[in-house]
Amino acid sequence: MNLDAVRELFDTEMRRGAPGERVGPAAGHVVRHTSDARGWNAVLWSDLTEQTADAVIAEQVRHYTALGLDFEWKHYSHDRPEDLPRRLRAAGFVPEDPEAVMVAETAGLAVPPVLPDGVRLVEVTDAAGIDLMVRAHDLAFGTDGTRIGQQVLDRLTEAPDTVSVVVALAGDEPVSAARAEFDPGTRFASLWGGGTAPEWRGRGIYRALVAHRARTAAARGYHYLQSDAVLDTSRPILQRLGFAQISVTTPYNYSVAARG
Repeated sequence: MNLDAVRELFDTEMRRGAPGERVGPAAGHVVRHTSDARGWNAVLWSDLTEQTADAVIAEQVRHYTALGLDFEWKHYSHDRPEDLPRRLRAAGFVPEDPEAVMVAETAGLAVPPVLPDGVRLVEVTDAAGIDLMVRAHDLAFGTDGTRIGQQVLDRLTEAPDTVSVVVALAGDEPVSAARAEFDPGTRFASLWGGGTAPEWRGRGIYRALVAHRARTAAARGYHYLQSDAVLDTSRPILQRLGFAQISVTTPYNYSVAARG
């Protein structure tokens, strides 16, 4: 892959062209997504300069604060200006851990999944399946997956063609889960989740979940797979599978309540 070309295509299709509200150009452009307190609220893309950045940041804070909504500024390492992270922190944003933006061509990964004995993959289509996904999430990450479960269920209900969810079951117990999201009109399918319960790691389940989602994406005509990978854990696995890094993304979170 030509990584520079793929990065530009990713920015064009998945960020500048993402569903949401394009704001500007008085001080600078952003694309932002506004939902409700249960959904995802975020600035997805920005076109800023050293002269316009602070005013645009302040405007997004005012927008979401007026609605009483916490939100995320999804920063990428190739975004400008270079000191945008410093400006976001100065405005009250708190960064999470950075993640590598990894991309691979779908065709090379669309192979039959290979699972350990006693494990099977089940497609999720309803609330009962989402409960299994949340249980797998809780086991894998040690955090409460209730909110993300509700968000995925909402998407399955409202736009089922844009998401595919799969759970790995050992007997009847969920041991891993993952999803792929499909944005119409783009060439990228996004991979999310993929966490595996600690006692089941190292047995090829993650690789099988990637292969399953790659086959689904290929069948729907998507040319690339994209995943945000934790730098020290998921990134090496994806690299071994053939993914390449095109950027680093860091969520900068703004809490209305914390800012008073």
